[in-house]
Amino acid sequence: MTIEHLKLYHFPATRSARVKWMLHEVVGDAFEVVRVALYDGAHRHPDFKRLNPNQAVPVLEIARTDGTVQIMIESGAMVAFLADAYPQMGLAPAPTASTARADYLQMLQFGSSWMDMMLWQVRTHEHVLTPDQQDPRTVERYRAKFVEEVEPQLIERLDRGAFVCGETFTAADCVIGHNVFWARGYGLCQGRQFRRYLSTLSKRAAFAAAFDDTKDFTLDIRPGAAPTK
Repeated sequence: MTIEHLKLYHFPATRSARVKWMLHEVVGDAFEVVRVALYDGAHRHPDFKRLNPNQAVPVLEIARTDGTVQIMIESGAMVAFLADAYPQMGLAPAPTASTARADYLQMLQFGSSWMDMMLWQVRTHEHVLTPDQQDPRTVERYRAKFVEEVEPQLIERLDRGAFVCGETFTAADCVIGHNVFWARGYGLCQGRQFRRYLSTLSKRAAFAAAFDDTKDFTLDIRPGAAPTK
């Protein structure tokens, strides 16, 4: 039983971009992309909610040669799955009890949970919620935690190697790299280590393909807000 077809439900520069990046890394352009019109509320349509009850992208549809179709709705899990599904691409340490595997999994999860959560709190209270729902204290708290807790951990790693797990690019960089790209849009991750890291990542063809639609992303999506590109 092997993978026959991959379909990604996507919107530019959101969490689905990290999965799009990973797909380009492992299968090139041999996958289908369905753009979900988030700003038009397509993620709340009953048909989409049947795919993802969390009403968000990404959604990854995996069709196998035995006729089965599986749906994944967590971006970190998708990235990890794709790395293991295509081991010949060398994007993850082998699934053993090695220290390299443990470190890789830790950074992948750190990016897709702790780091991601802080960035989403900043984004949602600055550019998603209406003014009456925003909480400036939440933004202040998570901005401070990001600068004081997240950035130093990443800087230490990037001072030791080109990528988050050392000198070799891994799937964890698809998550952390996307988050650094996201963070810089909010004035975070401004240090030289992050600039060098993104410069290195941007030279990858898969990175360029994953983010070639960023121009279609609008930062402020509150009703009546002026579009910002």
